[in-house]
Amino acid sequence: MGPHGFGLVDEGPALHLFAEFGVVFLLFSIGLELSFERMRTMRRLVLGLGLTQVLVTGAIAAGIGMALGLAPVPAMIIGGALALSSTAVVLQLLVERGEQVTRIGRVAIAVLLFQDLAVVPMLAALPLLAAPGGDALAALGLAVAKAAVALVGISLAGRYLSQPAFRRIAALRNPDVFMGATLLVVLGTSLLTALAGMSLALGAFLAGALLAGTAFRHQIEGDIEPVRGLFLGVFFLSVGMGVDLGVVVAEWPLVLALTLGLLAVKTLVLAGLGRIFGLPVPLAARSGLLLAQGGEFAFVVIGTAGMLGLVAGADAAPVTAAVALTMAVTPLLDAMGRRLERRLTPPAAAPADQLGEEAADLEAHVVILGFGRVGRTVAHVLEHSRSPYLALDLDSDQVADGRLQGHNVFFGDGARRDVLRAAGIERAAAVVVTVDHAAAAERAVRAIRHAAPGVAIVARAHDAHHAERLRHAGAGRVLPETIEASLLLAAATLDEVGREAEDIEACLGRLRADGYAQLLPLVVGRRTEGEAEAVTAAPPAPRRRRWLRRDRRG
Repeated sequence: MGPHGFGLVDEGPALHLFAEFGVVFLLFSIGLELSFERMRTMRRLVLGLGLTQVLVTGAIAAGIGMALGLAPVPAMIIGGALALSSTAVVLQLLVERGEQVTRIGRVAIAVLLFQDLAVVPMLAALPLLAAPGGDALAALGLAVAKAAVALVGISLAGRYLSQPAFRRIAALRNPDVFMGATLLVVLGTSLLTALAGMSLALGAFLAGALLAGTAFRHQIEGDIEPVRGLFLGVFFLSVGMGVDLGVVVAEWPLVLALTLGLLAVKTLVLAGLGRIFGLPVPLAARSGLLLAQGGEFAFVVIGTAGMLGLVAGADAAPVTAAVALTMAVTPLLDAMGRRLERRLTPPAAAPADQLGEEAADLEAHVVILGFGRVGRTVAHVLEHSRSPYLALDLDSDQVADGRLQGHNVFFGDGARRDVLRAAGIERAAAVVVTVDHAAAAERAVRAIRHAAPGVAIVARAHDAHHAERLRHAGAGRVLPETIEASLLLAAATLDEVGREAEDIEACLGRLRADGYAQLLPLVVGRRTEGEAEAVTAAPPAPRRRRWLRRDRRG
């Protein structure tokens, strides 16, 4: 529809303004994903593999650009843009195959995470590079310094201003006011960074990072999704209108060469760096093919540079066309990568070896023992909270079903120390024991406590007697399922009759605080005699034996 096609729509400044809002909301969404806790748990892959990949790929692409006759600044901009992969396409493929929590998913997300983060200084540097008499390296350094200062300042503002303000706004229970406050934070922060000489997109990213660690993040994501989708659609329309189809047709050999060259360079760089950072050969090869494409932010960077006069339209057109082609063939590349991974994987790899490879880059994760109904529910909650986890079960059918559904579950005995060490128990933040068999659960708790004395253990118990045995075995927090189910039922009842949520939580807290001592007399009567003795004062042993003899005679 654009000026280079049928000419139905002129590519005017209003269209570019709406397109820029699309980038603003996209970067705000990325900022919501980049909590400092998430960055810390994946810092080795994010700051190691991700950083190195962007630098190496960008340098190679810039060198090829200068060899083809580009000036240093346009070559550097295009090289940096081509180093980025498509977050939208890759994440969609991982979600469709249920692989977002597997090791290939974690590696891909870590690299994409740094690439999305690298967009911020790239966009911040472009206005400085466009300033007359500007030096490229000095402009980039100044952009990074400004971004660092802005990060610190807005982080302090988010801690001491935005969170209390959002708590007050949420207490009003008015969705329109909450949505308005979200838009105010996004656009207001963007305006502040623009007034400071940086980009609107940088401010949006910082606003997202500011709210990423709050309890309101999921509600904000839901509120902003329709607005982001609308403006982002306008952005991609403007990108398409900016492609000069005449240039692409006239220079199709160059477009094809750029497409194949980009795929080859990024595959080799990512696979090679993956091996350097300790990834197995099959995983490194698949990661290279999965992330070989160009990304949507290449359109953002190159389009912004074109509007600032840093990259000529004739140079940008074949590059953007090549990026679009690489994005289109990503599903085919992923299929090739999966087949290559299966061929390169040793057929007789031991389960403990596979488990060790999967857990090699995990840190501060949760280990789930038992993957029945309770274990699956815990895994589902951890996935939604974006907390890394690894599950073990001895039922091969449960393991197979779980892996088909995309869960990070492996066959293994949680009571064996070698299996626990392979699962990274020393680096784990917590262990959840959901094993249904009482004796097996106790053995697992003892093995965990011996292998990792400092790890937090949360265990599921059948009843109060089983809970006491698990505490003696070393579990720090034990939840008897019968008592907890009763408490939740009572809480739902109190909520229905109009009690305040704070009062309900306070009541449940008092009942849980002393190890359910107030509730034990109510449930002992439903137990066998042996279970009752474990939680109440039993009569003297001889008297009990006489009572049993009378019972048998009766």
